[in-house]
Amino acid sequence: MFSNIGVPGLILILTVALVIFGPNKLPEIGRAFGKSIREFKKATDGITEDIKEELKADIKEAKQEEINLKK
Repeated sequence: MFSNIGVPGLILILTVALVIFGPNKLPEIGRAFGKSIREFKKATDGITEDIKEELKADIKEAKQEEINLKK
């Protein structure tokens, strides 16, 4: 996502953010952004775990049905 920005683009974005928000507000914004990213990762990890558990249950059920069909 951010791989196309490059160093000059990143410096420009940081400079604009510094001018708009000022040096006192910038660390607060950074912390808030970091917390948001962290919460998003937790949510996606939770969804991923739920999907994995459902797939394991489906595989187990399919194997059980296969065993029952062989009998």
